[in-house]
Amino acid sequence: MVNPRAWLAEAIATFALVFFGPLAIILSVVAFGDGLSIESIIMIALAHGTAIGLMVYAFGHVSGAHINPAVTIPMMITKKIGVADGIGYIIFQLIGAIVAALSLKTILPEIGAKVNFGTQGGPSELLNNSIMSGFMVEAILTFFLVVVIFMTAVHKKAPKSVYGVTIGGMVFLLHIVGVPLTGASMNPARTFGPAVVSGFWEFHWLYWAAPIIGGIIAGVIMNYVYVNKAEKEA
Repeated sequence: MVNPRAWLAEAIATFALVFFGPLAIILSVVAFGDGLSIESIIMIALAHGTAIGLMVYAFGHVSGAHINPAVTIPMMITKKIGVADGIGYIIFQLIGAIVAALSLKTILPEIGAKVNFGTQGGPSELLNNSIMSGFMVEAILTFFLVVVIFMTAVHKKAPKSVYGVTIGGMVFLLHIVGVPLTGASMNPARTFGPAVVSGFWEFHWLYWAAPIIGGIIAGVIMNYVYVNKAEKEA
């Protein structure tokens, strides 16, 4: 049975991520200049981690607060959500991301354009601009994001009172290490919205394929090794 209220929750939560995360990137240019400084990386990581953590608490009881096609797809595969609802989630995640990016373009058109409104730019020089290395980084980062989600928000024995902090904290950690390498997307919707608005599509496929593959691997392993066992014991 489909749940349009949950779809709307996904759109709002994804809007928050794609508004506040890229906004932090835009403002870091104003505060710290072009390029990645320690201060700008921390600012960007805090914005993304805090936005995710708060949205998990706000909408976790409504939709599960996936906020990410790379989370929704493993949930569909492991039958934690129906296919119809899963498709609705992904469509509304993308809608929320586009509207958020359009809002940034309206508010900060010139400054935002300097960083393509937060669109990830592909593997960095630290990775020698290697597509393979960038793919592995995005897949591994998303793997651990989905591991934390399944073991805190999905696992029946996990303490629900801290799952927002745990997931938000993981997003913070992954951005601290991932921003200098690939921009740390881990989320096709997070990259898609700013790409639509900026028109920057280079390496875009990477930010769909790698997170989805990493998320599926994590979701399947966590579900069949840990989550199912807990559900049978409950």
